[in-house]
Amino acid sequence: MALVYQPVMQLSGILVSLLGWVLSCLTTYLPQWKNLNLELNELEIWTMGLWQACVVQEEGGMQCKDFDSFLALPPELRISRILMFFSNGSGLLGLLLSGFGLDCLKIGERQQEQKKRLLLFGGILFWISGITAIVPVSWVAHSTVQEFWDENIPDIVPRWDFGEALFIGWLAGFCLILGGSLLNCTICSTEVHPSSVHYAVAEQQDQCQCLETETRP
Repeated sequence: MALVYQPVMQLSGILVSLLGWVLSCLTTYLPQWKNLNLELNELEIWTMGLWQACVVQEEGGMQCKDFDSFLALPPELRISRILMFFSNGSGLLGLLLSGFGLDCLKIGERQQEQKKRLLLFGGILFWISGITAIVPVSWVAHSTVQEFWDENIPDIVPRWDFGEALFIGWLAGFCLILGGSLLNCTICSTEVHPSSVHYAVAEQQDQCQCLETETRP
């Protein structure tokens, strides 16, 4: 049974990790990290991401403007850029390493120990990628909550709210961590090698032949 479920778990881990990596890349470039609804003009919705700020108008579509300076950004957005780039890079490297370590891949069939190491390194990189994707979106969400409930800001001033990119980032981090866990579980599970199976079958056949010779009159 281990020989049947192990490739399935490996492929499931790769697919889930691939989904998380795609969502992580999407989160990096989406401008909807923060949303702002103006009560004076309900037809406009302001959004802010890591790279640009946009205004969505019901009649005129979306207009965006890139940030002029990296140093002018708030600290959480500056660190989030770096962490998201690191998350995307480590996730891509994890996909490459774990892809070469799959049992269904015919390359390097006789080098099982090296393939196990590739899967292990790939799973660890997926964990790192998932954590570095969750940290920035959680930090931006925490700062948004603090600003929303700040009593020093007058009530008439509009408040920023959670954007869709934060929820996509949380989902991306969860998928990356889950995919890395599935890959590492296949390494920790006991494997039954074909050579040992053939040896056990041959030994049982020898025992049966011995019993038959003993029982004969």
